[in-house]
Amino acid sequence: MADKSQIKIRFITRDEDESLHVEDKPLYVPISLKRYGLSEIVNHLLETESPVPFDFLINGTLLRTSIEEYLTTQGLSSEAFLTVEYTRAVLPPSYLASFNNEDWVSSLDIGYGRILSGSYDGIVRTWDMSGKVQKQYAGHSGAIKAVAWVSETRVVSAGNDRQVRLWKAHAVDDVSLDQADDDEPEAGKTLAILEGHKAPISALAVNDNRILSAGYDNAIGFWSTNYKEMVSIDPLEDSQNKVTSTAAKKRRKLALQDASVRRRAPLAFMEGHSQPVEAVMFDAHDNTVAYSASQDHTIKTWDLVTSRAVDTRTTGFSLLSMVQLPKLNLIACGSSARHITLHDPRADAATITQSQLVGHTNFVVSLAASPDSEYMFASGSHDGTVKVWDVRAQKALYTITRESGEKKSKVFAVKWGQEGIVTGGEDKKIQINTGVQSQSA
Repeated sequence: MADKSQIKIRFITRDEDESLHVEDKPLYVPISLKRYGLSEIVNHLLETESPVPFDFLINGTLLRTSIEEYLTTQGLSSEAFLTVEYTRAVLPPSYLASFNNEDWVSSLDIGYGRILSGSYDGIVRTWDMSGKVQKQYAGHSGAIKAVAWVSETRVVSAGNDRQVRLWKAHAVDDVSLDQADDDEPEAGKTLAILEGHKAPISALAVNDNRILSAGYDNAIGFWSTNYKEMVSIDPLEDSQNKVTSTAAKKRRKLALQDASVRRRAPLAFMEGHSQPVEAVMFDAHDNTVAYSASQDHTIKTWDLVTSRAVDTRTTGFSLLSMVQLPKLNLIACGSSARHITLHDPRADAATITQSQLVGHTNFVVSLAASPDSEYMFASGSHDGTVKVWDVRAQKALYTITRESGEKKSKVFAVKWGQEGIVTGGEDKKIQINTGVQSQSA
């Protein structure tokens, strides 16, 4: 009679390091084993000088329980034969630093060895990795909800004042900002104001010389950074109208101050959502395709050549954030229902959700893909945490808390670059944690 406390398995690995390969002869192991016990076995088989922590996958799913629990969940008996893939485990993110900001940090981007931030005080800032503010960009009349690098010398921002602003940023190797050419605006100056939205702008996406903006007017703006491609707008047109409210007076004053700044209309203004659009992005494989996520519970696919929505996926909850995992052809969406759903835009429209990741206890408002792993991404939530996920596991790998100690402080923005996982939020701090990396032997 077979011993029901043991199961027959075979270890395999896709790691190219020859020192991590063992003979794939089947062997019996206790079904009570978890990752630690399986790691001990593999280290023994590899005859490693010092223990190497491993992760294990069964049928493409990361093992986060005992083998016995896995068998029960899958409806399998201990008489099954399992092929178990082992791979180096990843190091948990560790705290590196945090920088103080003047107000809530609502948006972030990473590029060219620098951090770009947008804040509720209406100021865009560039920071070096040691926390020094290199430049401040003032011009918005409301909270900034989105920022992005266009190039090393161009940044874009948008927010509650309904404007998309293109700015001149200084390059890392600029000797002196005072030596700028007469034809080239000084760093920190607005190059163009892109107008068209009739409500606050919640998100931006950049692809070469193209920009997408998502608005609370239920619309998506499609813009160019090439001024000649866009229709000019008279900067004083609105200021000639009768001014009544305080907000209107403020807009008129700013319009007069920015009278010399180029103002441009969008290449296209795409309408189709019935509620505010919270996220927008270009497809990683085709820059003529875009995706948007909205409070109207839908994900839309847009053809940017015709400016039409060509596909709509309906969920059962408001969508607040979005990121693409291009190698897996998946789109992850954060929701007001506190979970993250994974969607395949190629699948039949009747297929609503590929899978669901549960763990946050409040709105999931920001998502960022790992620069190193096709399976991993980070999520920022109003519950005050950032979670690191692997789509092959149903639970978060790690949780990052705020070093400020304010446990209920909302996280508004998360970006994941080679510099680490950078987050910002209600505690008025930009925090940097190391990215998740594989442990070496």
